[in-house]
Amino acid sequence: MLKVGLTGGIGAGKSEVSRLLVEHGALLIDADRIAREVVAPGTPGLAAVAEAFGEDVLAADGSLDRPRLGSIVFADPEKLALLNSIVHPLVGARSQELETAAADDAVVIHDVPLLTENGLAPLYDVVVVVDAPPGTQLDRLVRLRGMTEDDARARMAAQASREQRREIADIVIDNDVPLDALRKRVAEVWDDLVRRVPARAERSGDGRPRDDAPE
Repeated sequence: MLKVGLTGGIGAGKSEVSRLLVEHGALLIDADRIAREVVAPGTPGLAAVAEAFGEDVLAADGSLDRPRLGSIVFADPEKLALLNSIVHPLVGARSQELETAAADDAVVIHDVPLLTENGLAPLYDVVVVVDAPPGTQLDRLVRLRGMTEDDARARMAAQASREQRREIADIVIDNDVPLDALRKRVAEVWDDLVRRVPARAERSGDGRPRDDAPE
């Protein structure tokens, strides 16, 4: 098994890269999706969030009011840290369950938005960073996700810088390119990752991953 940490700033297009990697055969463990699952109605996670931030963060149907909670935590680093202290352990436990069930020769992609911020790079065999200039991120958040510019800037500011993400990267994928170019780059990265899987390398007679693929 090869454990890959995939990260990138909000609006960098990480979801598109993870989708393309799944098309190639990767097993995706999406931290954002799991984070939604662990605070679904009726879960201990949602109860803990409501206790910490008040009933106002709940919608009328009892689900988590994400825009309301986001407006609170992204404006206050201490409150963001409190939310993370509740949600991250739950996400970690569920992610580990899914990873344990993977095949020995699997390429397991952990899609982790806050990988850099939380110092998680050592947990993975390879760290892949999806990169885009801040201006591109801002445009996507406003134009495609419908955020206000102030909200988008606040969310970007709450994350690690572009330089900090690139510092921990083993592989960087530039996602300020046309889709065809992105597909080509992801295919190159996939070939690289497959060669690094210990179980596959042993079957090929090499016994160790190659490191001569383009990065």
